[in-house]
Amino acid sequence: MKEDRHGLCSAEGGCADIIKRNVMSDSMEVRKPKFREKGRLMSASEIERTLVRLAHEIVEKHGGSDNVGLIGIKRRGVPLAQRLAVLIEKIEKHPVDTGVLDISFYRDDLSTAGARPVVTPGAVGFDVNGRDIILMDDVLYTGRTIRAALDALFDHGRPRSVRLLVLIDRGHRELPIEATYVGRMIPTSKREIIEVKLNEVDGQEQVLLVELAD
Repeated sequence: MKEDRHGLCSAEGGCADIIKRNVMSDSMEVRKPKFREKGRLMSASEIERTLVRLAHEIVEKHGGSDNVGLIGIKRRGVPLAQRLAVLIEKIEKHPVDTGVLDISFYRDDLSTAGARPVVTPGAVGFDVNGRDIILMDDVLYTGRTIRAALDALFDHGRPRSVRLLVLIDRGHRELPIEATYVGRMIPTSKREIIEVKLNEVDGQEQVLLVELAD
């Protein structure tokens, strides 16, 4: 038996074994899930046309936009809220309040077995009390992200009403949460994922359907 000066080896050949294991550990790469693209669901022009339609639906449902506030769930809900604010302002001829709700989460794979969403404290950007709030996200899946977002929103005040707008509803709900405003309904399998790409976040503009590869 022998011991090196750092106390790392307790038997003959122990140091060599430790070094070998460390080298193997360093050289091994963490395996990440592989996905294959199945198709493009929406182009940049289709996204734009969809947002124009949703802007008109909001104005029609609320009889204008005087009391409306748009809040995007970070990350891709934020540019959606900002774009819709511009479109509604063009229709109504006056600005619309927009805000940000910062929630950390697994954006498209949250499930009962996964980590729960974590709400990050921070100002929404305007007073939500008594307002008709439209909460926005890119993809609606299990509903757990929206559930966490509602908790966060009500920590900031008491809106008069809250409605949900999503660009894509892919199904597979685990909570009784539905969107009032939906860009596209796209049924998916559990192995599929909707990838929304927006210029403000991704440097490109499209919606893709990808699938977990075997």
